[in-house]
Amino acid sequence: MSYLEEIGRKARCAATSLNIMLQGEKNLVLKEAAKALLAAEVEILAANENDIEVAKQNGVKSSLIDRLRLTPERLKAMADGLLEIGALPDPIGEVISMNLRPNGLNIGQKIVPIGVIGIIYESRPNVTADAFGLCFKTGNAVILRGGSDAIQSNQAVVKAIKQGLITAHCTEDAIQLIEDTSREVAKDMMRLNKYIDVLIPRGGAGLIQSVVENSTIPVIETGTGNCHVYVDEFADFTMALDIIDNAKTQRLGVCNACESLVIHEKVSKEFIPLLYERLHAKEIEIRADESACSLCSEFVPATEEDYGTEYLDKIISLKIVDSIAEAIAHINKYNTKHSDAIITNDYSNALKFLNEIDAACVYVNASTRFTDGNEFGFGAEIGISTQKLHARGPMGLKALTTTKYIIFGNGQIRN
Repeated sequence: MSYLEEIGRKARCAATSLNIMLQGEKNLVLKEAAKALLAAEVEILAANENDIEVAKQNGVKSSLIDRLRLTPERLKAMADGLLEIGALPDPIGEVISMNLRPNGLNIGQKIVPIGVIGIIYESRPNVTADAFGLCFKTGNAVILRGGSDAIQSNQAVVKAIKQGLITAHCTEDAIQLIEDTSREVAKDMMRLNKYIDVLIPRGGAGLIQSVVENSTIPVIETGTGNCHVYVDEFADFTMALDIIDNAKTQRLGVCNACESLVIHEKVSKEFIPLLYERLHAKEIEIRADESACSLCSEFVPATEEDYGTEYLDKIISLKIVDSIAEAIAHINKYNTKHSDAIITNDYSNALKFLNEIDAACVYVNASTRFTDGNEFGFGAEIGISTQKLHARGPMGLKALTTTKYIIFGNGQIRN
């Protein structure tokens, strides 16, 4: 039996036992896993420091190193996330409908685990804990394949979680890490449909495209984040500047950061100097269209490619439009169906934007940085789904479940 098949077999066996665990039992395990993470702080942070040193030697840019970095505060947030997941209502076993048919059959629908979930992801070692917590709470076993840039961090985190599982007398095969980070093994994982029920890629456009094109396992596609903020002609300037600043500069290397700005021409002459001053102070380069460049000599002329780019860097694109209709058309053309926002005090324009923007999350007068499972009250997230089947937006517990029909009869046979 191959390396991956052995992992798949163990995960399938673990899923069978997780499927029948009670809510209280699962919550106890999550508490022990959280304790184990904190107890292993020294080992986890040391492993993470090794990964960061390698990343620096390889010339990885600072915004991506920030995604990789663990601190005592971030590790505590990972542990707290497990506790928050434990405190959430367990969806497994809920009967969401029950209908009596004319023939006397009672036909209901019940929420059940998916089974074995595979996740291929890059950088962020916090995903390791989040993915375990959400999958475990929903009765699923999880097989993780992180990137080579975070391998030592992921090994340390998984080791700690396994210790928590053992302490709680639960199978440690509920979480497994593929430690071979080669592309060949990743592609082999994408074809492990005998054992894995659904595959979730979480990372850059290249990773996601590779999984979608090569997987024989059903894929829940989590998208890249070319997120937009549109400053309407009825926008409050102070609010707009604060939201853009937060959405772009709070963390550069995250998928819910703003990468593109759209500004109504009626406010452009007054607003753009203020925008330049705010973003220039944060060393953000603005790549703008011809109209915007005529208003600020410090702007860099934008190319067609700029409007569709997720920079994850100190760069943002800018487009001036003459109407909200043009703004919506521009955003729908270049966005990645992730998160887009309008800044406006006009109710009709707000509703038009909400109704016509094609994205998983659409905001009125708020930062796109709120697109996050924890911020949405899910405890954590498995990723941000930008597809339209089964799950969309931040994926919490419900997104990791499926349903089965349960039918009660009293001897019925079909004529």
